[in-house]
Amino acid sequence: MMSKLKLDKDEKQLLDAYEAGDFESVLTPTRKKQIQDMAKQTFKKDKRINIRISSRVLDAIQKRALEEGIPYQTLVSSILHKYVSGSLHDVTASKRMQ
Repeated sequence: MMSKLKLDKDEKQLLDAYEAGDFESVLTPTRKKQIQDMAKQTFKKDKRINIRISSRVLDAIQKRALEEGIPYQTLVSSILHKYVSGSLHDVTASKRMQ
């Protein structure tokens, strides 16, 4: 069961406008194509890697992927992408730095 999201003022206003049918996209065809091209490049899989990890870690990744309903390789790729793009941070390393 998904928990109820906590929205800030701007998010709530946007959601209310969308639900009321007042939301209008200003996405131009040019911008849409740019976004589509960026998405294709982001998810383009053109390299293979082989890594050794503990069975405990692999089991945990496979379990999490099953919960998410995605292949575990996709989850690993997503985690790596988020980390290198800066949207995933090592919480334990941050705590040690403080």
